[in-house]
Amino acid sequence: MIIEFFAFNGYGQFVWPAFIFTFISFTTLYRITKKELTKYEQMFSSEYEKLQAEKIKSNARNKTAKESLSAISI
Repeated sequence: MIIEFFAFNGYGQFVWPAFIFTFISFTTLYRITKKELTKYEQMFSSEYEKLQAEKIKSNARNKTAKESLSAISI
């Protein structure tokens, strides 16, 4: 009975290759997508770190400029 179920009443020779092809296709698509996502995450991370560093430098300059302006106005 279980063999008949997996044979799909004689259509198993058509169904199983379709299942295998679909599984391989989805697995390949998943791996490609995961690889691209990892690449873009690394690119974004490096860009974000650069932006944070520039922002910190900019804030430091602004604080220095504000402090010097406040010292002059006193």
